[in-house]
Amino acid sequence: MSIAIEQTIQALQVVLQGVPIGTNLGLLQLLWSMVNGSFLTSRGAIFPAMQASGFTKGEIRRGWAALRGGVWRIDELLTSWRTYVQGQGRWQAHEYEGYRPVAADITAFWRMRLKGWLGRYFNGIANRLLGGVGLAIVVEVGQVDGHRMPLLRKIIRAHPKDMSQDKLKEMVLAWLARNLAANELALFDAGAHISEMQSVGMARFVIRQAKNCTARRNFLPDYKGGRPPEYGQLVRPLARKRKGKTLAASKPDKTDTFVYQGRTIKVHRWYDLVSANHKVAQQQATFDILVFFDPLYRDPLVLATNVTLLPETVFQMYLDRWPVEQVPLVAKQTLGLGRHFVFAPESCQRLPELALLAGNILTYLAATLPPVPTGFWDRCPKKRPGACGGSWPRLIFQFKPFLMGNFGKSSRLLTTYQRALTLIAAKNGIPDRFSPYLTAF
Repeated sequence: MSIAIEQTIQALQVVLQGVPIGTNLGLLQLLWSMVNGSFLTSRGAIFPAMQASGFTKGEIRRGWAALRGGVWRIDELLTSWRTYVQGQGRWQAHEYEGYRPVAADITAFWRMRLKGWLGRYFNGIANRLLGGVGLAIVVEVGQVDGHRMPLLRKIIRAHPKDMSQDKLKEMVLAWLARNLAANELALFDAGAHISEMQSVGMARFVIRQAKNCTARRNFLPDYKGGRPPEYGQLVRPLARKRKGKTLAASKPDKTDTFVYQGRTIKVHRWYDLVSANHKVAQQQATFDILVFFDPLYRDPLVLATNVTLLPETVFQMYLDRWPVEQVPLVAKQTLGLGRHFVFAPESCQRLPELALLAGNILTYLAATLPPVPTGFWDRCPKKRPGACGGSWPRLIFQFKPFLMGNFGKSSRLLTTYQRALTLIAAKNGIPDRFSPYLTAF
C-alpha cells in the first residue's frame, strides 16, 4: 500500500477520533469516498459514490445515517484537524511585522431547485442572486515546504431565520472580531465595507476598496465664509469620469515605491481618513487608503487598513487573502462536491461542511506527501490535490490492515437477564417459584 493512502487514512482517523463509535466509522468511510474522487463520477450522490469506493450496502447506509443523524459537530472535527496539522510542525503561519493574516470569505453550494430553502447568494457568472446553501469560512494562511496553504479555522452556517448573504456576512465579521488574537489581522475582499468592519469593532483589518471609492479628512477645511463646514475635504484616490467630465484624483499624502518579484510597484497613500458620509469628530475611527500601481496589471489595487504598516506589508497581506478561495475550489471542483443530492435540512448543511474539511485535508496531504505522477508520461509531477486524491483504485480501503481501536460498529449490549418481574411472597420475602412472570414494560 502506498504511503499516500496510509497517511490519508491516518489523518482521517485522527480527525474523527472524538466522534462516538459507530458514527466515526461511517464518517470515515464517507470521507474516504470524498477524498478518493468517487463523488466526481456520482455527481454529488452519496450512495453511488460510496458504492464506487467498494463499500457494501450496509456500510453505505451506515455512512448516510452518520451524516444525517450522527452526534457530531464540524467545530470538533476542525479542532482535531488543526491539532493534527500543528502537531506535525510542517505548516508554518505567515507573519508580517508581527501580524498573522486571517482571511474570511463566503461561499455557496448552489441548490436552485431545493424546495423550502430560503438562502440566496450572489453568483458571479449569472450576475444575480441564486438559491443555495451558504457557508462562511475563516482560515489562517501559512505555507508547507514553500507552498502557500490555508488552514481551516471556522465554518459558520447561515442564520436559520435569515439566510441572506448580508446576514451571513455580518455573522462571520462579528465572530472574527470576537476571536481575533492580538497578533492577527483580518483580511476580506471587496464584499465587505469599512463601515461594517467598524460596526463590529474589528481591531485590525485590510480590505479591498472599489476603484471609485471616496473618503474624507477628519479635520475641517479652512473657513471661507458662509455656513461653517461640518465635513472634511473629500479624498478621491483615483481619477474617474462622471457624466462626461473627468474628476481628478486627490494628491496623496505620501508616495513610495518597493520592489516585489523583480518589478517596481508605486504606492500612493492617504492617512487618517473617515467614511465619506461621516462628519468630523475626534472619536471617529480612522483608516488609511493605499493605491498600488503594479506594472503587471492594468488596473491599480486599492486597499484600506486601520493599522500603520509598510506598503509592502499591506500588499503581501492582501495577497495572502487568496488562499481562502482554494478551500471551496478543491471541495467543489477537485472532489466533485459542487452538486448535492441530499434534501434533509441538516444533511444540506453537513455535507458541504464535510466537503470543505475534506478539501482542506487533501490540500495539506498534497503539499506534504511526495508528488504523485498521473501516468508514465508525467516525468516531473507537481504537488496538487488532483494528483493526490484522484488516482486511487477501488476497494483499497478494505485492504487497510487495521484501524484505531475506537473505530467499529456500534452495537447494543445484550440482555443478561430475563426482562420480567418476579412476584415476591408476602410472608418471608422469598421469591415464589410458581409465581408467573410479568413482562416489564
